[in-house]
Amino acid sequence: MKANPLLPARRPTILVVDDQPANISVIVELLRPRYRIKAARTGHRALEIARAEPAPDLILLDVVMPEMDGYEVCRRLKSDPRTAHIPVIFLTALHTDQSEARGLEMGAADFVTKPFNAAVVKARVRTQLELVYERRLSDRLLANTLPDRVVLDLKTRGSSPPREYRDVSLLFIDMIDFTRIAGQLQPAVLMAELTEIFSGFDAIVERWGGQTIKTIGDAYFCVCGMPDARADHAGRMVEIGLCFIEFLEARNATAEHRWEARVGVHSGAVIAGIVGRTRYLYDVFGDAVNIAARVERSSWPMRLTVTETTREAVAHDAPYAFTPRGPVALKGKGALPLFFVARRPA
Repeated sequence: MKANPLLPARRPTILVVDDQPANISVIVELLRPRYRIKAARTGHRALEIARAEPAPDLILLDVVMPEMDGYEVCRRLKSDPRTAHIPVIFLTALHTDQSEARGLEMGAADFVTKPFNAAVVKARVRTQLELVYERRLSDRLLANTLPDRVVLDLKTRGSSPPREYRDVSLLFIDMIDFTRIAGQLQPAVLMAELTEIFSGFDAIVERWGGQTIKTIGDAYFCVCGMPDARADHAGRMVEIGLCFIEFLEARNATAEHRWEARVGVHSGAVIAGIVGRTRYLYDVFGDAVNIAARVERSSWPMRLTVTETTREAVAHDAPYAFTPRGPVALKGKGALPLFFVARRPA
């Protein structure tokens, strides 16, 4: 059978809960060739297994059990944040509209009736696992494009209000002579180049606690100090900018196509939030964004330029040397004191 791309390479784990060993044996016989199976004969033991790491991907749960029936087990699973995400398929001989309605109210995803039909069991298990991994894929995509706090807002409230952040640092980096170089490369090669470079930038931003906001053609925009406040946001952003330049220099030493860039950083206040209703686009607005973009345009090839605001926010014992550039005219902002930044010699 052809592998389903929605399912992971590892075998999913299924927890089977039934007080009758014979029923467990039937399910194990059906599913063990494709899945890892855990079993429990009581509701209490099922809850212990479900709360342990790694959690099962799916639970097959008998309805009629002594001490704690399946409805109560399901209720406890769904009320616990550690287990609420695990889908539950009820195993039941009580095939009535009333029993199904009660199970759905408790949070069950599906029902399998006894005696078991092998084809039905396999199909419904596979369907639920595909849904699990579709949701996980969606969660990963959201996590890659939105801050964790915004993702949580969307999941719990359905929306995320804009927020003001009074003390953040913002960085723009832009490829030099991009139009000319892009015209010499095949589209697939150009996209592969930008993908590799921006993926490297993403890793640096994540390592230093920043947040990637977006790419605009050959430009890359990231921030530090939001959504989680960081007292050292300016120093972290300076480090990110220097690491970007070092990453490009190291890559240029061996890559077929060489790229140079300008980098600019400014610190200030911004407003951030989701723009649009049909697509989730997280963006940052404010005068500080405009200043950061203009600082980048005024920088030199493979140099990091920062404003006086950023320089003053960097810790005095930071291992960086700031070289004054004097007042530099920025479009629409007048002349501002700017500084080149480099690492201090060891």
